[in-house]
Amino acid sequence: MSQRLSAPARREQILDVALEVFANAGFHGASMNDVADAAGVTKPVLYQHFDSKRDLYQALIAEVGNRLRNNIAKATAEATDGKSTTELGFRAYFRWVAEDHDGFRLLFGSGSRRDDEFNDAVRQITADSAQAIAPLIAVDIDESHRKTLAHALVGLAEGASRRLVELGDEFDPDEIAAEVSALAWAGLRAVSPK
Repeated sequence: MSQRLSAPARREQILDVALEVFANAGFHGASMNDVADAAGVTKPVLYQHFDSKRDLYQALIAEVGNRLRNNIAKATAEATDGKSTTELGFRAYFRWVAEDHDGFRLLFGSGSRRDDEFNDAVRQITADSAQAIAPLIAVDIDESHRKTLAHALVGLAEGASRRLVELGDEFDPDEIAAEVSALAWAGLRAVSPK
């Protein structure tokens, strides 16, 4: 006889399963029946945790975004200078992409970008990431310019990851992180103070 999950554990299990379902089928291609079947629960159980498919998808975007931000924050917490922060941040990001293709596809695939509400949630995750990076850019420039460069760094990581995920091949996250962080660090070092 299997043990009944607590409500928080059941919610977590549903989110984990829904991530795979939505990453593969997209928001419009997946149904609550698909999620319930994959999770091994009934639709009423699913609706005890989420009011609608939209609510579930929004919760999933928030959860995946939190995982990404927490991984990077934890990895960079002990950094002692800008270069090590850059290296550790990119390493954490690319390790997340390598380990969680579904999470990356959910956030940065076209499905989340086609819906204004979901796109706004993903843009907020991107903005939060850039906001966390901006103070680490140790160049004497105005705050607006610093934020623009922080967004450029986030875009650099997303663009490289999009290519790697589209190729579908395994990749060494530490190797790509070393290359991208070297590129980013060289670029940041070349920024002229204003």
